[in-house]
Amino acid sequence: MYSTPDFKKGLKIEIDNVPYLIVEFQHVKPGKGGAFVRTKLRNLLSGSVVERTFRAGEKVGKPDIRESSMQFLYRDGEGFHFMNNETYEQIAISEEEVGDDSRFLIENTVADVLEYNGKVIGVALPNFVNLKVVETDPGFKGDTATGGTKPAKLESGATVNVPLFINEGDLLKIDVRSGQYVERVKE
Repeated sequence: MYSTPDFKKGLKIEIDNVPYLIVEFQHVKPGKGGAFVRTKLRNLLSGSVVERTFRAGEKVGKPDIRESSMQFLYRDGEGFHFMNNETYEQIAISEEEVGDDSRFLIENTVADVLEYNGKVIGVALPNFVNLKVVETDPGFKGDTATGGTKPAKLESGATVNVPLFINEGDLLKIDVRSGQYVERVKE
């Protein structure tokens, strides 16, 4: 069990048999009345965000969540296949459970797989991934970094906007959270 003094950003709690992640929290001590904690919680099953207020000292459950480091192997009709890096056990995860991040998955990418009561509820990729450009319009002499952008198709199949000086074969650092180009990486 967790109590309100244990609350911190990123803590996973359970309310009414539903796992939540604390996104924001604020301890409030008004002039009159008892103290309370105002929170924003993300439902780990549906992804929705709710606001909830707890009285000081109120207790909440500790969810049965296991986080495993797994390596992405391949994708087929069953879904995305991952291998546990410690036990070498392989599991198939559906596209809904992987989410939008699937567009940045390539073979051998290591991700954190979240399981709640033995069922996979999500996959968290690293914040940044390095991907090679497989298709883009050629850059021309005189194009500058501040000039503009063009679409580039990456080896994972995703398309992102990149500066005009990027060419096919370049290795790019991509922010998975925003889906945007960060920088060109030297190999």
